[in-house]
Amino acid sequence: MAKQTGVITLKGPVGRLSFYKTRNGYLAREKGGIEKSRIMNDPRFARTRENIREFTDNATSSKLLRDALRPVISKIGDRRLNLRITQVLMQVLKSDEESVRGDRKVKLGNWELIKDMEMNSRSSLRSTLFFEIQSLDSPSAWQVQLPAFVPGDMIAIPMGATHYRISATGVGVDFDLGTRTVVSSTAGAQSVLDAATAQSLSVNKAELSGTHFVFLLSVEFIQIVNGVEYAINNGAHNAAKILGAIKSS
Repeated sequence: MAKQTGVITLKGPVGRLSFYKTRNGYLAREKGGIEKSRIMNDPRFARTRENIREFTDNATSSKLLRDALRPVISKIGDRRLNLRITQVLMQVLKSDEESVRGDRKVKLGNWELIKDMEMNSRSSLRSTLFFEIQSLDSPSAWQVQLPAFVPGDMIAIPMGATHYRISATGVGVDFDLGTRTVVSSTAGAQSVLDAATAQSLSVNKAELSGTHFVFLLSVEFIQIVNGVEYAINNGAHNAAKILGAIKSS
C-alpha cells in the first residue's frame, strides 16, 4: 500500500493501480486477486468451484422463497430476516444426501429443517400469542384452530394498537421452474377490546402449486383511525412462524 503525496491527489483506477481516500489520507494500491479464468479451470481451485455452485443454488432458492413469502414478511420489521432465510436454506442444501459436494441443492435437502422458523427474531409468535395453537394437516387443506380468548390476556398488544389480524398462509414454490403461489386465510381486523370467539383458518392446498410448501401463522398489529389502517412501529411487533413444511415426493 502506498501513500499519495504532493499537491495533486488521485481517486479511482489507473491501469493496475487503484487510488482512494481514507481517513488516513489518500492511498494507492495495486489491483490484486486471482483471475476468474484460473478459478474456473485450475484443479487447485476445485473446492472453490464447488462452493460457488452451491452458493449460487442457495442464493437463487432463497430469493424465490423470499419472493413467495413477501405478503407475510413485508409486514415484519426484522432487517436480518433475508440473511436468516439464506442461512436456513444453506442448512437444507447441506442436508442433501443424494448429491456429491458441489452439486448439492436446496430442493433435494431435508425441507423440514425450515419448520419452526420465526420470521421476526425480536418478536416471536410464542412471545406474542399466549394461547395454544393447533395446526391440522390433511391432503386437501392446512388448518389452524384458534380458541376463544380475551386479547388483553392472551396477546402481547403493543402500545398504540387498536386492532390485530391473525392470518394463516400457505406458500408453494418450484425451484426448477422458478414459480411460486401464495394462499392466505384471515379472520380480518379484530379489536383489541373485544373477546374473540373460537375459529378456524384454512388454506386450500388445491390452490397451491409447486414442489415445496410452507405454512405460516402470523399476527399483525394495526391502528385504525377513521377507517384507515396504520402500521405499528414499522412492523417491529408483528410475528409469524413456519408451522408446517412439506415436500412433494
